[in-house]
Amino acid sequence: MLLGFISLLLTVFQGMIRRTCIPERWTFHMLPCEKPDEKAGEAATMEHFVGTLGRIGRRLLQEGTAGAEQCQKKGKVPLLSLEAIHQLHIFIFVLAITHVIFSVTTMLLGGAQIHQWKQWENGIKKDAPGNGPKVTNVHHHEFIKKRFKGIGKDSIILSWLHSFGKQFYRSVSKSDYTTMRLGFIMTHCPGNPKFDFHRYMVRVLEADFKKVVGISWYLWVFVVIFLLLNVNGWHTYFWIAFLPLILLLAIGTKLEHVIAQLAHDVAEKHTAVEGDVIVKPSDEHFWFGKPRVILYLIHFILFQNAFEIAFFFWILSTYGFDSCIMGQVRFIVPRLVIGVVIQLLCSYSTLPLYAIVTQMGSCYKKEIFNEHVQQGVLGWAQKVKMKKGLKGAASASKDESITNADSAGPSVKIEMAKAGEDVEIVGNTG
Repeated sequence: MLLGFISLLLTVFQGMIRRTCIPERWTFHMLPCEKPDEKAGEAATMEHFVGTLGRIGRRLLQEGTAGAEQCQKKGKVPLLSLEAIHQLHIFIFVLAITHVIFSVTTMLLGGAQIHQWKQWENGIKKDAPGNGPKVTNVHHHEFIKKRFKGIGKDSIILSWLHSFGKQFYRSVSKSDYTTMRLGFIMTHCPGNPKFDFHRYMVRVLEADFKKVVGISWYLWVFVVIFLLLNVNGWHTYFWIAFLPLILLLAIGTKLEHVIAQLAHDVAEKHTAVEGDVIVKPSDEHFWFGKPRVILYLIHFILFQNAFEIAFFFWILSTYGFDSCIMGQVRFIVPRLVIGVVIQLLCSYSTLPLYAIVTQMGSCYKKEIFNEHVQQGVLGWAQKVKMKKGLKGAASASKDESITNADSAGPSVKIEMAKAGEDVEIVGNTG
């Protein structure tokens, strides 16, 4: 919707943009291709534009010529040509479609991975409370052995390296799921040991997906900056392709390290426990003490990856594979490979890790209640606000009436007093 609104604004202010003139020398800098011969460039552009748009193109060209003539009289050129505005509309459409497709694909693949954990949830529910294994030595527990007693026990660097590699294979094991599920329940709902943690986690992920699939204003600012940095010889889009990959690897490493920290806290505080190992969720394990930061980074990664692929298809369909804007093959292929790697890694590893590890924060989310309970609570809160507003309005009306009645006759004061008593009774009843 945001991109559609931007496209609409471009259409509305198209005339204003065409009448905005800039010195011609400004157009000689930061070009995506080498500056061609002036006459040959004009002929190629005119042929491409008219051939693409047909009669509509000729009509727009006439309108654009009128705007360009105003700038020519001043010895300047328009800020954007009609072809540039038209191609920008196409790119916005391609970007929106690509981003939605990539986000939905990530959600479907990641959801399929998370759905496999449902078997673990059902198995835990079938076990009667208190019949689980009794752990006397903490270090003998499977969760502690894998996350603390092994690689990285005495070295922070080895611990981070182990977390980095763990995201590529079995990022979440059954012992991880069981321990984090128990830690969440004992912290936030200890009275309900049969709490459906898997269903809650899926509801939270669906709510977060609504934000990930959207495009915020600051993401559009990134698009504008990256388009401006597409300068001949810089290979900007090749280097920018590494940014979402590096962020994605950093997020996966951090989420794996949070699990290791949970195991480390238990192993450091206890040598032996009676019953199951219980971890303590805390916001302190996350960057800046806010698990929500991970969601914003995933949002940026998916959008940036979609931007890279959308830009490729836009150039391919508009100017062709051999155009100078497309760049050299040795820079194109790695960009596409990185895009596929990001999509698969985010779907099968990072998103499932995000879904479960971010529940290890200090607070639970409103999705802990089912949809009917949420609607009931929100409706009740709305009614309470309305009643408070009515009480305040009634009290203000009463004070104003009494003030106005001070200058009235005795009979008017008596009637106002009766009305005031009625208002007070109603207010106390509410």
